[in-house]
Amino acid sequence: MAVKMYRASRMFDGQQFLPEGTTVVVKNGTILDLLAPENAPEEFEMLSGILMPGMVNAHCHLELSHFKNQINEGGGLVHFLLQVVAKRKEGWPLEIITERAKQAVAEMRAAGIVAVGDICNTTDVIGIKKESGLQWRNFVEVLNFSDATLEPRWAHNRAVLEGHLAAGLAASILTPHAPYSVSPATFTALNEASEGAIISVHNQETPAENELFESGGGDFLQLYQLTQTQPLGGTGKSSLQSWLPYFTKGQTIVLVHNTFTKLEDIQFAQAHARQYGLKLVWCLCPGANKYIEDAVPPLPLLLEEGCTVVLGTDSYSSNWQLSIASEIKLLAEAYPQLPLESLLQAATVNGARALGWTQLGRLEKGAAPGLALLGLDTAGKLTGQARAHLTGF
Repeated sequence: MAVKMYRASRMFDGQQFLPEGTTVVVKNGTILDLLAPENAPEEFEMLSGILMPGMVNAHCHLELSHFKNQINEGGGLVHFLLQVVAKRKEGWPLEIITERAKQAVAEMRAAGIVAVGDICNTTDVIGIKKESGLQWRNFVEVLNFSDATLEPRWAHNRAVLEGHLAAGLAASILTPHAPYSVSPATFTALNEASEGAIISVHNQETPAENELFESGGGDFLQLYQLTQTQPLGGTGKSSLQSWLPYFTKGQTIVLVHNTFTKLEDIQFAQAHARQYGLKLVWCLCPGANKYIEDAVPPLPLLLEEGCTVVLGTDSYSSNWQLSIASEIKLLAEAYPQLPLESLLQAATVNGARALGWTQLGRLEKGAAPGLALLGLDTAGKLTGQARAHLTGF
C-alpha cells in the first residue's frame, strides 16, 4: 500500500485536538508521522470532519443483534428484561442470529468502530467475529440467581469460554452479568477466577436496582417471580456498595451504564478500589439508557470525581443503532458545557487502554489505530454520524 497523507477540518489524536493544518502520514495501517503545519507536504487528501483514531465500542451484545426492533422502548429495565427473557425463549434459528450479527458488524465497522468489548452468553457468533476485521474483548457472562445452581451454571459458562478460546479469541474471561442476577457464592467464585483480569458488570441501570438492595422490594420482584428464584438484595445499601466489595484481586472492572449512580457510590467505589488495587472504568451507553429508562448517565459527576469514562452502544435489543458517534452526540447534547475532548477521549484512547489494546485509540508514530471521520455540519456541530476512513491494522 502506498503512503497516504491526510488533513481534516479538525484532527484529534486521542488526547487532544492537534493544530490546524496537521498532516497524518499512514502506510499499511501504521502511522508513520504527524507533520506540523509548517512541515506540510505539497500533496495530501483533505477531509471534512474530525479525523481521529478508530473508535472503541466498550460494551456490546453482538449475539442479540436479531432483537433489533423486537423490544419495546420505555417502561424501565425490568420491563425490558422480561421482554428479553420471552424473546430468548422463541428459539430463533441460528442462521438469522448469525446473519443479523454479520450486518451489525458491518454497520459498526462502517461507522468507524475498530474494536468491541462484547458480552457473550453463547458461541453463536464466534465465526462472525473471526471474519469481522475488528478487534474483540469477549466477556463470557455469568447469570446465576442461586448459590445452589452455581455448579451447573459454571459448567455452561466454562463451555462458552472454551469455545471462544478454541476459536483463537483468547481475550475471554468469565464476568458477572449484574448484581440482581448473581448470587453471593457466584460473586465469590468470580472474584477468585478473575485475579488481575478485565471484567464487566452492568451497574445501577435503573432506580429499581438500588431499591432492591436498599429495601428488598420493588419492580425486580417480577423478574424473580418469572425465573422462580429467590430475590437477591436487601442489604440496606445501594447496589454498587453491595456488590463491589466481593472483588479484591486487582481486577480492572468495567462498570456499565451507571445511569443512577450517585456521588456517595462513586466515592465508596474509589476508596474500595484503592484498598484492593482495582482499576475502575465507567462505561456509558446513553442510547440504551434513553431507549429503556429515558435517562442519561451523570457524566459531569463522573468526570468531576476523576473517573475513567468509556463509551458503549449496548445491543440492538436496547438501542436504535450501534454507533459510538451517535453516543457522543447524545452526551454532547445532554451536557453542552463539557469539552468535546472528554467525549472523544472516552470513545478512543480510554476504551483502548481499559480493554488492553496498546495499538489502538491514539494517533501516534508507530501505532495502527485505524482512522475514523466524525461528521460535522456546516456550523461545525456534531452530526452523530461517522465513517471509517482507514480500517487496516
